[in-house]
Amino acid sequence: MPDDATLRDPLPDPTLDTQTAARAASDDDGAAAPTGRRPRRPSLLRETAIIVVSALVLSLLLKTFLVQAFFIPSASMEDTLVEGDRVMVSRLVPGAFDVHRGDVVVFKDPGGWLPPPVPQAESPVSEAVRAALTFVGLLPQDTGEHLIKRVIGTPGDHVVCCDAEGRASVNGVSIDETYIKPGSEPSELAFDTTVPEDMLFVMGDNRQNSADSRYNTDKPGDGFVPMGNVVGTAFAKVWPLSHLGLLRNPGAVFADVPAPGAGGEE
Repeated sequence: MPDDATLRDPLPDPTLDTQTAARAASDDDGAAAPTGRRPRRPSLLRETAIIVVSALVLSLLLKTFLVQAFFIPSASMEDTLVEGDRVMVSRLVPGAFDVHRGDVVVFKDPGGWLPPPVPQAESPVSEAVRAALTFVGLLPQDTGEHLIKRVIGTPGDHVVCCDAEGRASVNGVSIDETYIKPGSEPSELAFDTTVPEDMLFVMGDNRQNSADSRYNTDKPGDGFVPMGNVVGTAFAKVWPLSHLGLLRNPGAVFADVPAPGAGGEE
């Protein structure tokens, strides 16, 4: 036997060719015959998972860039908002749109406005679930480190209270605040301040029950809210259904207020 025999192919066997041809014919016949089976579809579990994940991603994107739900925990904005209301907040303000006088804004505590949070008795599992659902926007954000107030003064505004009729004024023009809680005074505390650049002066609509810019002058920011702390403007009440409605800016209240330094003050 030659030394390189192991590197050669074996000689063809006629019987093997016959068997191979027979098997090929059999395979062709089988392929031509319909099986009667329908194309496989994704399982119900898989379809459900895709829908759930897509909904979570969409909700997270909406919360991050467009809107976010918040829960109202106190009476400081009555009667516009009452304890237990859920509101939708546009995250396009500030940013794509400016903050205006009269807007109701949600903002992060500038420092010391809120008391230390009281720990709630909650199991680790329920706490984790609640945190996850809140993170993706399926549950409203509790106030935690956030507050909600109405903008009275924007950068450069001179805000004073009170005139001879007990009204607040902005840039020398007294305003009739139609949104404050019936029976409330515009302010029981006198003030005279000019809003710094990139800051806001805010008050609650329930003036006698609102720890706002008037009462935080000894805190970081001297009672003003940094524009960078603003999460957005509240534009709708969505829960309970009996309170469903839009939160409109009371533009008429500030319609006659001039721009800062425009000569409205004597």
